[in-house]
Amino acid sequence: MSFLREPDVPSPFQSEDELLGELYNQMLRVVRHKLWHKGDAGDVVQEAWVRILEKRSTLREQNKIIPWAKAIAANLASNANRARRFEVSGDQYEQIYDAYASASSPELMMELSDLLGRLDPKERTLLLYKFYYGLKDAEIAAALQLPVGTVKAQIHRSKAKLNALDKDDGKPHT
Repeated sequence: MSFLREPDVPSPFQSEDELLGELYNQMLRVVRHKLWHKGDAGDVVQEAWVRILEKRSTLREQNKIIPWAKAIAANLASNANRARRFEVSGDQYEQIYDAYASASSPELMMELSDLLGRLDPKERTLLLYKFYYGLKDAEIAAALQLPVGTVKAQIHRSKAKLNALDKDDGKPHT
C-alpha cells in the first residue's frame, strides 16, 4: 500500500520507506522546535500523521510533500502549545494563590484604585467588567449594547492607557 496512494515517490527518495523516514525526522524536528513541552512531541507527530492521511487530497504537488507535512506538524504544535497554556498543575495553584494574596495588599489596592480613578468612567467600567467581574467580551457587549469588536478594541485601548499611566507614575518626577 503506497503512502499517499500514488505510485511515484518524489525524486530525491529511492523508496517509500526512505520518504516516510525523512518525513518523520523533519516533522519531529519542527515539532520539537515549536513545542514548549518537549514530551508532547511524539503525540503531536502522531496527530500530524493522522492529519496527513486525512488531508492527502489537499497536496497539490507530490514533490512538496515534506514542506506540506512540516506545515501540518507546525500548526499542530502551535495548537498543543495553546491548549497547554490553560493547564495549571496543583503546585501552580499555590503559587497563584500566594501571588494573589500578596497582590491584594492595601498599598497595591490603593495604587490600582488611583490608576483606575484617572480613567474615564467608560474605560474604568470596561476594565472592571472584564478583569474584576470576569465577564466575557460578548457579555460586556450585551450589557453595554455595543458590538463585540468595539468592546474588544475599547478594552485594549483602556489597558494601554492604564499601562501608560502606570509607567508615568514609575518615572521620577522633577
